[in-house]
Amino acid sequence: MSTALKAAAITIAALAVLGGIAIGITFAVLSARDTPPPPPELLPLDWWKHCVLYQIYPRSFKDSDGDGIGDLKGIISELEHFVDAGVDAIWMSPIFESPMVDFGYDISNFYDIHHEYGTMEDFEELLKRAHVLGIKVLLDFVPNHASTESEYFINSEKRVPGYEDYFVWADSPGPDPNNASIMRPPSNWVSQFGGSTWEWSNTRQQFYLHQFAVEQADFNYRNPAVRNEMFKIMKFWLDKGADGFRVDALPYLIEADPADHNGTYPDDPLSGIINFEPHQLGYTIPLYTKDLIELYDIVYEWREFVDRYLEDNGGDTRVLFSEGYANVTMTMLYYGNEDGETGAHFPFNFDFITDLSAKSNARDFVYVILRWLTYMPHGGVPNWVFGNHDNNRMPTRFRHNMVDGLNALNMLLPGVAVTYQGEEIGMRDGHVSWEDTVDVEACNRGDEDTYQLYSRDPARTPYHWNNSTNAGFSTGEKTWLPVADDFKEINLAKQKEDTRSHYKVYQSLTALRKEKTLAYGEYDIRALSDRTLYLVRSLRSYDTFVLLFNVGKVSDVIPLDRVAHLKLPATVYISSVHSTRIAGDIINQEEITLQAGEALVLRTEPV
Repeated sequence: MSTALKAAAITIAALAVLGGIAIGITFAVLSARDTPPPPPELLPLDWWKHCVLYQIYPRSFKDSDGDGIGDLKGIISELEHFVDAGVDAIWMSPIFESPMVDFGYDISNFYDIHHEYGTMEDFEELLKRAHVLGIKVLLDFVPNHASTESEYFINSEKRVPGYEDYFVWADSPGPDPNNASIMRPPSNWVSQFGGSTWEWSNTRQQFYLHQFAVEQADFNYRNPAVRNEMFKIMKFWLDKGADGFRVDALPYLIEADPADHNGTYPDDPLSGIINFEPHQLGYTIPLYTKDLIELYDIVYEWREFVDRYLEDNGGDTRVLFSEGYANVTMTMLYYGNEDGETGAHFPFNFDFITDLSAKSNARDFVYVILRWLTYMPHGGVPNWVFGNHDNNRMPTRFRHNMVDGLNALNMLLPGVAVTYQGEEIGMRDGHVSWEDTVDVEACNRGDEDTYQLYSRDPARTPYHWNNSTNAGFSTGEKTWLPVADDFKEINLAKQKEDTRSHYKVYQSLTALRKEKTLAYGEYDIRALSDRTLYLVRSLRSYDTFVLLFNVGKVSDVIPLDRVAHLKLPATVYISSVHSTRIAGDIINQEEITLQAGEALVLRTEPV
């Protein structure tokens, strides 16, 4: 109580002998001190800052014409699914013209739609219908490289004026001393898909750089013409109505400059790991081929471009979400730098993929989550990614009984929740035999015995719509990848009918995100033990929500008095499908037992 208020209370109390009026004044003054503060002022959030973003892998989402390959008309036919699921925005893996060596990430024409996926008219129809439904549409922009079948590369290889330096070309230091018919590459750099990053061109009599497949030649970003072309590509699709881009493979945009190394490309240092041979990824440390500081200036230029586009054209914010597997310091630079330059709206957070697994305990989860939130710059928007087309599916990397808890963690953490197609129904990796394997990384780095170590195909098998032929994905006799064997048990139609299902939990979670507490509230996350963590979201004057999640392999007894801001009794709002508790149950005891993988979302009084 302030000094003035204390004095007033004493004075008025002294006057109590004079009658009831003085006593009434005492109560009035004191009660004014106890009046709760008004609710916080909540300003509208920009559309992307608290959205549910859903990744579509178009080739595996829905086939409309029976050729076994997903397409744009298939996506159009299922747009209502995103409304039903509570999704705010979709981004599609590349749909541009491509020879499909890397299934769309080897683009031959950045200005047209790949014929297997449809036409430009189909894309325009998709945009129109999605926007009517209130769904934003993002495209996958692949600026690091182009297909060797692109006009860019064909012209560059022939030294057509204006294209000579569109790609990274280099002379050979000379013939191989053991075989004079083979030219030695400029450096020892190793491709992400195995083998040298350098490929000899007989036409040009030089090597060109490819950090990924031989057919994916790296652009030369020290050439202003290349940078200008990227602006033209982005403007073309923004003019079509796209709401922004997921930007691919950014850590590889820039390589060491020969001007800084006596006119040559320097060798990467050796890792010293004896298990690797010179052609294998891991033999060297990518000091000169990844995360070079110059690349961030390019990202900042792109952000300036999309911001200027918004100023010139109006409408809603057009976004850039950047992809890059890097350490936390280099990743945070995608947000911007200490000099005030602004980068991507956010870099994708892959920590749940790279740093956590079924072997992780609750303390590991909390540490990894807080690391991102600690390093993120002031004003940054966090995001959470649990799976994508390049990694094993979420239930396969973790455990099947953790699906609901992981989706709950994704949806209750502050910022953007990212869903890879199938996570809403708990889809697992599908088995793909060596004979059916088509992933270029698996084919290049593996063989019949080792391909599964590298293959991304299991995470790309077709979506499970129902229990009919090909899981309802296609009416064709054969699909581009085999449908997973478990589609009759795990499919959307079944989960819509079941009383309890992963999909119904997912719907409840996306509905919960509409609560002001989740959009604006504070967070508190702690490990209660090696097995169980809690996440509390609170906002003054609004209900508090508490996630309890046992990430362990055995049950755990939870003392509820250790959970911050949890006031009992609390109500179960959401429970994982194998929990004995259901929505509406009242929790009023001092401790509860959570089974392995069990997750509960509790609703309790405001803080």
